Amino acid sequence: MKKILITGGAGFVGSSISIALKENFQGCDVIVLDNLYRKGSELNLPRLKSNGIKFIRGDVRNPKDIEQAGKMDFLIECSAEPSVLAGKDGDTDYLIQTNLYGALNCAEYCRKSNAGMLFLSTSRVYPFEKLLKCGLHETEKRFDFSEKQDIAGISPEGLTEKFPMDGARSLYGATKYASEIMLAEYRDRFSIPVIINRCGVIAGPWQFGKSDQGIAVFWTAAHIFKKTLKYIGFGGSGKQVRDFLHIKDLIDLIIMQLKTPEAFSAEKIFNAGGGKKTSASLIELSGICAEITGNSLSIAAEKETRYADIPVYITDNSKINAFRGWSPRRSMRDIIADINDWIKNTPEASRLFESN
Repeated sequence: MKKILITGGAGFVGSSISIALKENFQGCDVIVLDNLYRKGSELNLPRLKSNGIKFIRGDVRNPKDIEQAGKMDFLIECSAEPSVLAGKDGDTDYLIQTNLYGALNCAEYCRKSNAGMLFLSTSRVYPFEKLLKCGLHETEKRFDFSEKQDIAGISPEGLTEKFPMDGARSLYGATKYASEIMLAEYRDRFSIPVIINRCGVIAGPWQFGKSDQGIAVFWTAAHIFKKTLKYIGFGGSGKQVRDFLHIKDLIDLIIMQLKTPEAFSAEKIFNAGGGKKTSASLIELSGICAEITGNSLSIAAEKETRYADIPVYITDNSKINAFRGWSPRRSMRDIIADINDWIKNTPEASRLFESN
């Protein structure tokens, strides 16, 4: 593993992975490509430079931009329009061109270079139509999956890779699922290692989160700067649940996968999320944020549920755990504490969140 290209490498996930790989693979050249479309991405450029990582300003929608990197041994595809609300207003061009055609351009580059590829997919490939029909158990502070389910691949521990894939999943989820299908074809037809990780909600320092993507950072920053927040949907109860994956736990997995990529590629697809132990409802997230920041907020309620929203998503990591023993090590409180420390100790982050 001498040369690794990371697309979307100036974003939260890409930059964090880039720096970690530079530290863990001695003598490896790490190159990142990014179009700096997302606000806050430019703040990662000094971090990349100080770690000896080359930056190329380019776009995965343009194959010639990817080719600027030269021949690589491996490509990690982190570029994406990550909002589940993207395209719902009918403006689908950037979403489809980036998430689907961008992934295919990366796959074609890997085919020509005989390089391996790791694709960061999403739990949003699982159809929300099916998830809305799952049995739920409601407590004072959260929804959870109930013991009895009529749908395969789901239990109180969350969704496995056997969850049925037919049904609407949002335009965002559809672009990622379509990419998975095409990448599987590239893997089988051209015999290149392709690893696919379906990630839950990834969170941690250097994520410039918004209300529709990066909720842990968005919620923490709102508590630090005493901003207005709302519990949106499901009656405004704040009981909807997500599992959260610390970026360092994801990095631990990726380092493991890069050491034996053919073995992981042979297993096709892995769920990789925080799991039930690292899940929280919005009510519970508010409590953790209040405890860590020292600021308690009065949070309004908006009853109407947003497009493609779901009451619960929890990842069942049993496949990857059985295969290589990986499971998240960092707790929900660890995630929020790390985000809090980063915002308070990083002036450029504080200025950005305070001004929004």
